[in-house]
Amino acid sequence: MEIRLAGSEDLHPVLKILDGTVEWLVAQGRTGQWGTEPWSTRPALVDRMGGRIARGEARVAVLDGEVVGVVSVSGEAQPYVRPAGEPELYVNLLATERRFKGRRVGGALLDAARAEALRQGLHLLRVDCYAGDDGKLVAYYRSQGFTEVEPFDVAREGLPDWPGMLLAQRLD
Repeated sequence: MEIRLAGSEDLHPVLKILDGTVEWLVAQGRTGQWGTEPWSTRPALVDRMGGRIARGEARVAVLDGEVVGVVSVSGEAQPYVRPAGEPELYVNLLATERRFKGRRVGGALLDAARAEALRQGLHLLRVDCYAGDDGKLVAYYRSQGFTEVEPFDVAREGLPDWPGMLLAQRLD
């Protein structure tokens, strides 16, 4: 598996992964995380992902010539979580192609994020995730070495609050 910086040519394969993730979540009855509409049909989300790629924040995992996962990192946390109080690298997005479950695609992308943080001289990697439904996403990040920092809720107009968990990992 190769992990590389995403380029503009990767936008459509990344959107396909994100659309597949939405489809899988809907099939599981877990619509609270990302809703029910594919990312590729929502212009604001397409623009957000395109911006992450253009700014050099996204990395993709490539296996046998196919983009099978994406991670986006930046030096700024999401506005809905408490600031770290020190420089950090923040995981803004992690998604993998469901067909490759068990092939450690997500773990490899998180390893790339850890390595990037250390290259930048940063010793804190944080991520937030959906904490509703069965809590499996929080458990996944714990299995990847992250520690729960604090829960939070994001208020959404006309929709129920989005329950989240902020997690962190110290890097040496």
